[in-house]
Amino acid sequence: MSRIGKQPVLIPDGVTVEVSGQTVAVKGAKGEVSYTAPTCVAVVVEDNNIVVSRTDQSKFGKAMYGTVRSLVSNMIVGVSKGYKKELLIDGVGYKATMKGANQIILSLGYSHEIDYSIPEGIKVEVNGQGTGLSVEGIDKQLVGQVAARIRDYSPVEPYKGKGVRYSDEQVRRKEGKAVA
Repeated sequence: MSRIGKQPVLIPDGVTVEVSGQTVAVKGAKGEVSYTAPTCVAVVVEDNNIVVSRTDQSKFGKAMYGTVRSLVSNMIVGVSKGYKKELLIDGVGYKATMKGANQIILSLGYSHEIDYSIPEGIKVEVNGQGTGLSVEGIDKQLVGQVAARIRDYSPVEPYKGKGVRYSDEQVRRKEGKAVA
């Protein structure tokens, strides 16, 4: 039995949760999100708490029990506080610039610039002189996916430390060839 699934999710002030059938809709100060839970899990609002329970004892139901509770909890945090990922760009000539409101141009040492279209619901800001990015949104999965996709264009290499990395990421540096 899932220990995470047993815990009720507290609904903070300023957040409204509506459950209709298997669909959970959460509204807050930052926006609104909805999720459709599988039929093997029941979601109920009781006394300012959200309680998740299993409707059957199948293997899939056991797996989704804690997952649904975590997804609902992430939705509540997203609409009340939001999620944010910080990226740092290191390297000579490596930078990012905004083109309009929903496109970012990355110069990452290739012969061409990379145009990345920002998905709807995500806000990207370029900090400093193009060496920092902050990715913000209410959907935890989408914020992480956008940050990971930007990072994958040029992951940090271990010799000079050039590339895109998360602000809290530790890069293990390697020594170059030793000249005798």
